[in-house]
Amino acid sequence: MRFRFDKLGIVIAVLAVYGLLASPFAVLKPNRILQGQAKTVLEALPPLAGGVLLAGLALAIVIALLRAPATLRLIAAVGALAGLVLAMGQAAGFLTPDGNTYARVSPASGFWILLFAFALLTADAITRLQPPPWLRVLFLGVAAVAIGLLFVSGSWNGLSIMKEYAGRADVFWSEAGNHVKLALGSLVAASIVGLPLGVLCHRVRWLRASVLNLLNLIQTIPSIALFGILIAPLAWIAANVPGASEAGIRGIGTAPAFVALFLYSLLPIVANTVVGLAGVPRETNEAARGIGMTNRQRLFQVEIPLALPVILTAIRIVLVQNIGMATIAALIGGGGFGVFVFQGIGQTAMDLVLLGAVPTVALAFAAAVVLDALIEMNSRVAKGGRAA
Repeated sequence: MRFRFDKLGIVIAVLAVYGLLASPFAVLKPNRILQGQAKTVLEALPPLAGGVLLAGLALAIVIALLRAPATLRLIAAVGALAGLVLAMGQAAGFLTPDGNTYARVSPASGFWILLFAFALLTADAITRLQPPPWLRVLFLGVAAVAIGLLFVSGSWNGLSIMKEYAGRADVFWSEAGNHVKLALGSLVAASIVGLPLGVLCHRVRWLRASVLNLLNLIQTIPSIALFGILIAPLAWIAANVPGASEAGIRGIGTAPAFVALFLYSLLPIVANTVVGLAGVPRETNEAARGIGMTNRQRLFQVEIPLALPVILTAIRIVLVQNIGMATIAALIGGGGFGVFVFQGIGQTAMDLVLLGAVPTVALAFAAAVVLDALIEMNSRVAKGGRAA
């Protein structure tokens, strides 16, 4: 019998084998700051648990390597991810010396490589199954529930990142709220300004080049530099404009971060609005004009609905971008998950860095999945509208 290998599966298998055999699975540190001792899978787990995990991962690697059915690949990937997560929780209890409250156990590079490899296999299997948009969102919801149950169960409580969280739980959720407010608030403000500006640029051709060139220029300014540039004018406004300081406008804090994210968000929204409206078939516009529609009616009932998938693509880009860039806002007192990232860097505490970085990545990924599903649903509606 001749075996057929999957091209992406070969890459996944190489990553997984490297993470399993050539990289440490966990690190035991004497405290949260000092360097620790690397442990392999068999050293980090009880013998039976280590053997079972190795066997399960080996089976998942074989399934990834071969051209197996997409459903089987998905089951193998999810099983491997679940095994890795549960094993890491067990490693924390197994490695931590009894009665030692200072020792810390952290996931090592091998764990993260394995997690990435099987997450890639999961994404590939879901893509091959071609589920409808609502089902992809359901998959995301199931994953979120599973992660929630993991935290509630306490199986990861022995890990260093969870100990960092336990000492900062109230601050964590406060900064999570600040992060979401910055990312979503700047997106909403940019949409309110950018959508009408995009329509105006589409209708008034001589204005288009000037506006897009200006927004392109803003995009070339590094984010940290833009935060710094905004400090002086916002501080002047706070000091000289009555009521500005009471409204929250200051040289440092949330205001410059919000304004910077707002400015960065304008170009994708304005440009995609112009492209989306330009992509509306001329015949459709002529037909709408022929039945007596006004310019306003054509804009809101014909052009914007047909251009909506392209506009939503811009909103997806902006939201994912803002979730990542909001991390830097902590440098000027804007809050968000960046508070933990920069505190961790200052203290050389990598688990504190992860406390800020991991939820940022998870939030961006969830936003991308939900908006991708929304874009696909709107694309189907738009195609149906064109066909009609």
